[in-house]
Order: sequence, then structure tokens, then C-alpha cells
Amino acid sequence: MRLINRRPDRPAAVFLAALPFAAVFIAYWIGSEIRLSANPSDKLLPAPETIAATARQLFTEGDRRTGEILLWSDTWASLRRLGAGVGIAAALATSLGVLIGMLPYARRTLSDFVAVLSMVPPLALLPILFIVFGLGETSKVVLIVVGITPFITRDLSQRVLDIPHEEIVKAQTLGASTAVIAMRVVLPKIIPRLIQSVRLSLGAAWLFLIAAEAVAADAGLGYRIFLVRRYLAMDIILTYVIWITLLAFLIDWALKATSRAAFPWLEEGL
Repeated sequence: MRLINRRPDRPAAVFLAALPFAAVFIAYWIGSEIRLSANPSDKLLPAPETIAATARQLFTEGDRRTGEILLWSDTWASLRRLGAGVGIAAALATSLGVLIGMLPYARRTLSDFVAVLSMVPPLALLPILFIVFGLGETSKVVLIVVGITPFITRDLSQRVLDIPHEEIVKAQTLGASTAVIAMRVVLPKIIPRLIQSVRLSLGAAWLFLIAAEAVAADAGLGYRIFLVRRYLAMDIILTYVIWITLLAFLIDWALKATSRAAFPWLEEGL
């Protein structure tokens, strides 16, 4: 049997999925042991048990001054900004994608503009956003919106263009207006793709969020990482990085599960 036709069974699939994570952990553990054996006070690669102890402390112990558990407050602040930014971006991208994909006049007007906007490095706009919107929550949310909206818009507009023209013609033959076609034909086709596009944009959204929080914030996961970096507190930094990664994975998993539940006819790999 050719290798391309071989598929792992369930135990083998679980083992193969865990293998890269185990390899990374073992590589880190070996590197940490080497550095700590040469210098027990080395801070660059803290031992895994040190990171675990720090994580327990961060998740359970409150701040000495306020009594607030900072990791949870940072998590809430970051998720609030991320949710607002991604939600606004998804709504804008859906509207623009439908307009560009359905209406030739809108496509001629906005398609090239969105394409050029998608080439602008969003982080280069960060100082401008802080000047225009201030150092509060608005600038951080706007950075996420500016960063991921063009990508989602281009993806959705192409999905609209990929809808078989026969379906649009049939709807018009039955007397459907442009608005009805948009609501009853186009939107059901692109909502599954919207979820996939949001999933693909989450990594960039986290990047923009962490960058904005690092520059100007008084709470948030990115703010805390850049606050403790001056003390070389790698155990705290790594705990936050692992926590951010876990949050991103859980959000992605929730979106994937939602897509499968709402649109069971989609292929499993999407």
C-alpha cells in the first residue's frame, strides 16, 4: 500500500499528535538542565518544576497590595479587547465581503482599496492609532480591526464570487431582490467561511493585541510579559506564554466545534 493511502488509527493518531510536544518539552528540559548545572542561578531556562510552581502561584495567589489575582485580571482584560476587535472585524469584513462579491460597482470601488490596505503593516500604524485614539482601550481594539479586517474581507469576497452564478440567476427568476439574495443565498454560503477566516486570523489578532498592550496598558497579558522582562523573570514570562497559547487553542477549538455543529455537511478537515 502506498504511503499516501495509509491512515493512522486512533491510538497512533494521538501518539503522533503528542510527539512534537514531547520533543519540545524534552529539548527544553535538557537545555535547562545543562544551563542550571553550569550555573544554578541561571534565569534564562528555568527548570520545568520552577515554571509549574510559578504557575500555581500566579493562578491562585492574589497581589500583596490589592489581593487581586493578576493573571486572571490580565486574562479578562486581554480577552475583552480581543473579543471586541475580532467581533468588529468579522462584522465589517462580512458586510464588505458581501458588497464586493455581489455588486460590480462596489467591487470596482473597494476591491483594490482593500487589497492595498491589506499590504500595510498594521504595527507600523500603532503610533498613529495612539495619537488619534489615545492610549486607552479604543486604540488597541482598532489595531486588531485594522490588522485582520482586510484579510477576512478579501477571503469572504472571493467566496461570494465562487458561488455558482446559476444560484443567483435562479433567485432572481423567483423574484428575489438584491437584499433577499444577500440574506437568503449569499450569507448562508459565506458564514462557514467566515468562521474559518476568523480562525486563521486569530494568530495575527493575538500578535497585534500583545504589541499594543506592551506599548501602552496597565493590565493585560502582553502588558505583564513586558513588565517583568526587565527582571528576567523567565518563569513568569513562560507561564504567560503557555497560558496565551492555551487560550488561543481553546478559542480555535471552540470555533471549530461551533462550525461542525452548525454546518455538519462541511468536510471534517475544514
